[in-house]
Amino acid sequence: MDMTDSIAPKSDQLDAVDLLSGPRTFTIERISEHNSEQPFNFHLAGFPRVWRPGKSMRRVIVAAWGGKVANYVGKRLTLYCDPSVEFGGAAVGGSRISHMSGIEKPLKVPLLIKKGRSAMFTVQPLPDAPAPRDFLAEASAAGDDIALLRTLYTAAQQAGEPADTLAAIKALATPTAPTEGQ
Repeated sequence: MDMTDSIAPKSDQLDAVDLLSGPRTFTIERISEHNSEQPFNFHLAGFPRVWRPGKSMRRVIVAAWGGKVANYVGKRLTLYCDPSVEFGGAAVGGSRISHMSGIEKPLKVPLLIKKGRSAMFTVQPLPDAPAPRDFLAEASAAGDDIALLRTLYTAAQQAGEPADTLAAIKALATPTAPTEGQ
């Protein structure tokens, strides 16, 4: 049993509290416009709400990937909760970027911390994501090794593979009865 879902905020966007359990890496699916205060919705693969980066994190993104939002689709970033982020003079916490794909070395960006005071913010390179596992190809290569096919089925199920993939692996793992005359 996991309590994580029970503590999710009732919000239409990713909030810093979503990251209290630790950093999370996301792939950007698309960007849409929002409003003048939070101009961009970052739609994240596998996450039901958008991320609306604050101005500081937008500056980091532009420094890393340029200003054209079309260049961001498919890129990945790791977000974490920084409890020291202030709003209205109080430390309320905020989402920050720790790693980004598409950069070769650590990226240092000067950011305004408080009026008249800036500091360097560093983002680390994020290695490419591993290629997705091809469970059907592995199942086909397993031949009639029923134990391996069952292991692949369980792994595919845990990975959230679609029902048709699971059915195909299950069919390969189910021995067929000999027909009459064989």
